[in-house]
Amino acid sequence: MTVLPKAINDLIDELGQLPGVGPRTAERYAFYLLRADPANSWRLASGLQKIHQAVKVCPVTFMLIDKDKAVSPLYDNPRRNKQLVAAVEEPLDVAAIESTGSFLGTYHVLGGVISPIDGIGPDQLHIKELIGRLNQDKVKEVILATNPSVEGESTALFVQQQIKQAGPKVIVTRLARGLPSGVDIEYADQVTLAKALEERQSL
Repeated sequence: MTVLPKAINDLIDELGQLPGVGPRTAERYAFYLLRADPANSWRLASGLQKIHQAVKVCPVTFMLIDKDKAVSPLYDNPRRNKQLVAAVEEPLDVAAIESTGSFLGTYHVLGGVISPIDGIGPDQLHIKELIGRLNQDKVKEVILATNPSVEGESTALFVQQQIKQAGPKVIVTRLARGLPSGVDIEYADQVTLAKALEERQSL
């Protein structure tokens, strides 16, 4: 016999489906919403509804955009350099790069990484569309901004090969990798440390 009302148990179950939210955290969230002003819950419910009703994927860059937009404003902006493209894994990666305020090119969201274990192959990513943009936008440089994971590295290598086979003389670069500022060597993971050694600089 359950101690809590069904509505609360149902909410805990739904919140528990979110990444990184365990049973105890889901319970805390549920009880917070129960005790808070009901207006908070209505705003949350409205926000959840809107992400499906008011958001779509840009047909060119595959970034998330407002439903009333034809393409991403970052792609449509005349101040943006369409000949410089940063290829990223997910839309949140775009937000991270944009927060630096130092990139004035455009983006291409691959939609993930090649991962045979998860059943994700090259055809399930937006790689062909990226190759199509090379001629369309007269792209001069593609920055491979995938994560420094095994899957991210293999995806970057595959995309690089596809760009070379496509023919146009496009410069392919990779985000610099290595030890982040403030991190002790003893706490660095093996991939990061290996890349730091490979890309060491002369002083």
